Amino acid sequence: MVRTPSKPLTLEEFIKLPETKPASEYIDGKIIQKPMALGKHSVIQSECATAINAVVKAPRIARAFLELRCTFGGRSVVPDISVFTWERIPCDVNGEIANIFLDAPDWTIEILSPEQSQTKVIKNILHCLKHGTEMGWLIDPDEQTVFVYIGETVQLFDEPQQLLPVPTFANQIKLTVGDLFGWLLE
Repeated sequence: MVRTPSKPLTLEEFIKLPETKPASEYIDGKIIQKPMALGKHSVIQSECATAINAVVKAPRIARAFLELRCTFGGRSVVPDISVFTWERIPCDVNGEIANIFLDAPDWTIEILSPEQSQTKVIKNILHCLKHGTEMGWLIDPDEQTVFVYIGETVQLFDEPQQLLPVPTFANQIKLTVGDLFGWLLE
């Protein structure tokens, strides 16, 4: 759902609004509410974040966050999974993880919902890449396909045995297309 207020809001005004469920994003002066996560989306999202954190969290390499608001480059987006390297995770004065993230994630992962615009999602991934994100994944559960964005290149992965590329900081993660979509069979 796209909401264009009678008087356009600034990014600063948008940030002060109460959060919505599902989350709303601020893109090019418009407020766009993300679709509600359905079964396949939810399973892939939670299992993927768990698989990433199982490898990179304990050694303090990185951390995967679900539905984390990231505000940078004139937008406020909420990727399905945002992965930040450990040294880039903002902390508050108590040394705890901050509530506000004002930077692009190091790795952004989006899972396409049936009613979601693939173009809008790709634009968010490209925006992240433009602002320092190393890699973006677009997972399409219906097509059982993963598009991997690195810089200006995109690669397609749709064969079960294909090993999915991961950012350099997460090179210990070994995940195939079959592993990813196998989570839907549980």
